[in-house]
Amino acid sequence: MNSKRKDYLKWDEYFMAIARLSAMRSKDPSTQVGACIVSSDNRILGIGYNGAPNGFDDDKFPWEREGDNLDTKYPYVCHAELNAILNYRGNKKDLEDAKLYVDLFPCNECAKIIIQSGIKEIIYLSDKYKDSENNIASRKLFDECGVKYTKIDLDKDININFGKGH
Repeated sequence: MNSKRKDYLKWDEYFMAIARLSAMRSKDPSTQVGACIVSSDNRILGIGYNGAPNGFDDDKFPWEREGDNLDTKYPYVCHAELNAILNYRGNKKDLEDAKLYVDLFPCNECAKIIIQSGIKEIIYLSDKYKDSENNIASRKLFDECGVKYTKIDLDKDININFGKGH
């Protein structure tokens, strides 16, 4: 009698892989971020990635990181967390107590949106801006509002092969 496969993805690995796959849609040349919102019963509610707002031509979008603020991406780009929440088409009540899987720890603006949506847990891969004022503010907001956040260390590298066959 065969036993079940032992090397399948755990839920956290699976949803983080979906967030990472979503990040691959980002046209940002320096930072690609993806997000995946999941209900308490492990159903995907929304996914998103960082990019230009709908209707803003990607070829005319200022992707620069340096320079005058209005000539950089920062005042214009929509973050992955925002897009995942906006891409959800169901009842807001379903977002309550949901988890958000995201590559990069959320900025303070996304933290406010996450809190207002009812999401109660963040699982993230990187916190490379941990000491920035924005991320310090994010942690204060999350702590005060009861949103749990956990850095995940994946048990294995997740390599997605899109070749033909199985």
